[in-house]
Amino acid sequence: MENERIKVLIGDDSASNGVKVAAKLRESGMIAYTRRNNGRAILDSILNDKPDVVMADLTLPDTDALLLIKHVRESLVSVPSFIVVSEIDNSFIERQVMENGAAYFLVKPYDIESIPSIVKSICRKSVQSSCADMEILVTEVIQKLGVPAHIKGYHYLRTAILSAVENARLMECVTKQLYPSVAQKYDTTSSRVERAIRHAIEIAWDRGNAEMINDFFGYSADSYRGRPTNSEFIALVTDRIRLRLKTSIIPS
Repeated sequence: MENERIKVLIGDDSASNGVKVAAKLRESGMIAYTRRNNGRAILDSILNDKPDVVMADLTLPDTDALLLIKHVRESLVSVPSFIVVSEIDNSFIERQVMENGAAYFLVKPYDIESIPSIVKSICRKSVQSSCADMEILVTEVIQKLGVPAHIKGYHYLRTAILSAVENARLMECVTKQLYPSVAQKYDTTSSRVERAIRHAIEIAWDRGNAEMINDFFGYSADSYRGRPTNSEFIALVTDRIRLRLKTSIIPS
């Protein structure tokens, strides 16, 4: 999100507030637009327009923000961050809002000048959280597959998978794009990266967790012919990591 403009949906189309908030966000270089203060209208916009941040009142004419967040989580893989606005400054309400998935609790009346910095802070935290979750998942998966942490191939493989999760296009040309990107980070060559990753996969296949390998690759680790290539291994693990991140399940 650092290289893209942040898109913000304001669930308030009033000239007195929503329009002013949107204008202030646009001044800060963001994409901002308003919708009616209505749960259905806000939900439809979230599903169609895919905003990064949604600003909505806690109490809506046809629902409330907590149910709205629940519906969005059931409908989308990539869920926007929610700023929930309340007319009541109450610690119990704030706790309920945050525990139900909101990123920020904002009490009316609020300073419109502060909204851009709040949105940017939320987006930074969201990116950091996603990166941390992804690193944890990748590390757990390759360790449980049996790749030893002390060899160079472990670090190269881990970086390659993280890079591929972040940028799927790298898998379109592993030799010319993915290996060089990994090599650059470790001040080495693409050929050394390729060999080290191949060695790491061989060790995992020969000495690793057969049950985990079978679960991931769908066939027995006893078969030498069945051992995947570097590209196959990285691609399959990358797909599984993406699925884990979407469903927020840590592999067991």
